[in-house]
Amino acid sequence: MPERLAETLVDLWTPLIILWITLPSCVYTAPMNQAHVLTTGSPLELSRQSEDMRILSRSKRGWVWNQMFVLEEFSGPEPILVGRLHTDLDPGSKKIKYILSGDGAGTIFQINDITGDIHAIKRLDREEKAEYTLTAQAVDFETNKPLEPPSEFIIKVQDINDNAPEFLNGPYHATVPEMSILGTSVTNVTATDADDPVYGNSAKLVYSILEGQPYFSIEPETAIIKTALPNMDREAKEEYLVVIQAKDMGGHSGGLSGTTTLTVTLTDVNDNPPKFAQSLYHFSVPEDVVLGTAIGRVKANDQDIGENAQSSYDIIDGDGTALFEITSDAQAQDGVIRLRKPLDFETKKSYTLKVEAANIHIDPRFSSRGPFKDTATVKIVVEDADEPPVFSSPTYLLEVHENAALNSVIGQVTARDPDITSSPIRFSIDRHTDLERQFNINADDGKITLATPLDRELSVWHNITIIATEIRNHSQISRVPVAIKVLDVNDNAPEFASEYEAFLCENGKPGQVIQTVSAMDKDDPKNGHFFLYSLLPEMVNNPNFTIKKNEDNSLSILAKHNGFNRQKQEVYLLPIVISDSGNPPLSSTSTLTIRVCGCSNDGVVQSCNVEAYVLPIGLSMGALIAILACIILLLVIVVLFVTLRRHKNEPLIIKDDEDVRENIIRYDDEGGGEEDTEAFDIATLQNPDGINGFLPRWGLPTQRWEERNAIQTGCV
Repeated sequence: MPERLAETLVDLWTPLIILWITLPSCVYTAPMNQAHVLTTGSPLELSRQSEDMRILSRSKRGWVWNQMFVLEEFSGPEPILVGRLHTDLDPGSKKIKYILSGDGAGTIFQINDITGDIHAIKRLDREEKAEYTLTAQAVDFETNKPLEPPSEFIIKVQDINDNAPEFLNGPYHATVPEMSILGTSVTNVTATDADDPVYGNSAKLVYSILEGQPYFSIEPETAIIKTALPNMDREAKEEYLVVIQAKDMGGHSGGLSGTTTLTVTLTDVNDNPPKFAQSLYHFSVPEDVVLGTAIGRVKANDQDIGENAQSSYDIIDGDGTALFEITSDAQAQDGVIRLRKPLDFETKKSYTLKVEAANIHIDPRFSSRGPFKDTATVKIVVEDADEPPVFSSPTYLLEVHENAALNSVIGQVTARDPDITSSPIRFSIDRHTDLERQFNINADDGKITLATPLDRELSVWHNITIIATEIRNHSQISRVPVAIKVLDVNDNAPEFASEYEAFLCENGKPGQVIQTVSAMDKDDPKNGHFFLYSLLPEMVNNPNFTIKKNEDNSLSILAKHNGFNRQKQEVYLLPIVISDSGNPPLSSTSTLTIRVCGCSNDGVVQSCNVEAYVLPIGLSMGALIAILACIILLLVIVVLFVTLRRHKNEPLIIKDDEDVRENIIRYDDEGGGEEDTEAFDIATLQNPDGINGFLPRWGLPTQRWEERNAIQTGCV
């Protein structure tokens, strides 16, 4: 309490003391280079005074000044005297009047025009305006004429400590990693003071911590906050509230202060290993569970957060490492145990696994604390389930010859019930895979028999599905694919690969290959096809042709002589016997048709018809066609000429007693339908007097008769 009273007295008396010190300096005699002299009088008097001044050495000037001071925030019952304007030219006769103008003249500052005293009539605030520029002037009291030019001076508002420090950006937030060493920098704060920083200590700030110790410290002048305790643990306390104070006057008594808060959050580092919630886990699973199904979850807790708490899970030991796997769930931060391979209760009823959880992100600063991992034991019990029958093989491949007897056994499938209480099995064929019902199966022993004959040439493979069903529980069924391959037997004789027709040139040479033929066999022998070719026994000594076996299993037919004549024989038939290499071998006879043709000198076939033989030798087919076209054109011209001439000689007018029908019949031509209607102009026959002339039309019966006669005589 006494200390508080002392501070109050100091605050009260400090402005008064400063005012007492300042007032004597408000009016003073400045050096020559700063003086402003005000004088009065006429120009003649001024000249005389100047003369006297030069005579007098070091004579005193009139009143002078440079700047004045006034204390801010000062208030009292009377206006504050800031300073006084005075000149030695004033004899005291009150003939000089002082005038004040400029910033705040008349409103803030008031002058006594007789004495020159300047008073502040309002309370001033340096933070609002630090200085005022005013102009002083001395004028004649009666005439108001200036005695000399006006002169400027400054009134400065002198600062007092009337503003407390402020933290403009507060409250503050900062983070620092947990387990940091002593003196780790956290952040820094800044306060501002509106007082004058160049005058006194009003704006000199000193920082301190009011709350937050002993965890943090602050540099008094720079306001840098640091850790004051080493190895602070986030898991023990994550957030701290620090109260910071800034005090002016250099922190001395009587200064003003301001405070702010800083919230410091410790960020996490990986300084804690994962830990399983329990050392032993128990799970049970049915033996028929689907592969990939989640059997159970294990979790290792970590006091850290974020990525520092992420752990990976692995199965490191146990008798079920091949059947089970564990994966990490990043969202739940636990390990999921899943089934990799099928379980069999009858084979093994329980498994033991050793699982491990290890941190993914390791901080080397804390590796000396030990391994950041933990282990736990997992026991998995397999529960019995009613399982479907199991075939002795996942697939079956059977073979049968295509000539196998009906009801003969092709093969057999077997299945068993894997459960402890074994159930009898019944077998059946899925008829959707055997629509033609070519096979049967014994329901008790699974023997497959042939129901209909097989033909390998129609179908080599038959794919059926066998169903095994438990007698005690018909819902437990299994299926197995059975592929039946039909084996070949030699039941097809070979024959020509296609319908061959050979052409023999009349001018051919002996030994010339007429045709090359190949054979085909629908059977499929294991060692491939090998054909034997021969002529019929009665054709062995054929005088015209012979055969030759080629290495590619084909046959070439050769001419024995030349001089074949198509007028004597146009076509030859050559029967060829083809035998395969089967056991027993099969054979067939195919006949090759050989036509004798006329060929060019280079062996190109030109014509194989007998009639073409009478054509002039040496003429090509194109030349013959051209000649024939010319003959036809010539005949057409002749027919037109004869027709026109005949019609010209006939009378133009038909007599009344003539019968038109007799004229038509006289042409002795068969009816031609539309051609007959075009042959005559009926209107002309009915009205011969109205016709000026008659022109015959193409297609008259006479013309057709002449054309027919020409054709019959061989002209066309």
